[in-house]
Formats: sequence, structure tokens, C-alpha cells
Amino acid sequence: MKNITLSADERLIEAARARAHELHTTLNAEFRLWLEQYARRSDRLDGYRKAMQELRGKVQLGRQLTRDEMNER
Repeated sequence: MKNITLSADERLIEAARARAHELHTTLNAEFRLWLEQYARRSDRLDGYRKAMQELRGKVQLGRQLTRDEMNER
């Protein structure tokens, strides 16, 4: 693993460490998780767009429900 150095407000860092402690983890572990999710966000968005493109024209919506039909249980 590669080390990096970040700068943030000291109170913010301490609050984040306290929250991580409450969750039985470390600030380092939480940052790694966030970094992985952040890096893959565009991959997920691309996958969503591809799925929507493939479904375009294949999914048809039926008629609109009446108010009574929507309120049926």
C-alpha cells in the first residue's frame, strides 16, 4: 500500500476518529473504503447509463392507475 498525507482541521479529524472508534474501526479503514467508492463512482454511473440505454424502447408502461386503484390495499 502507498501512503499519502492529507490536511484537515484538527477538530474534524478528532471527531472522525471518535466516530470510527464508535463503529469499531479506524479512520484509516474508513478512508480506504471511501476512496474505493469514490474511485468507482464513475464505473457505476457508466453501468447505469448502459443499462438504461439497453432498456430504452423495451420497457412499456401501462395505463395510469385511477386514484381508487392506487389506494387499494
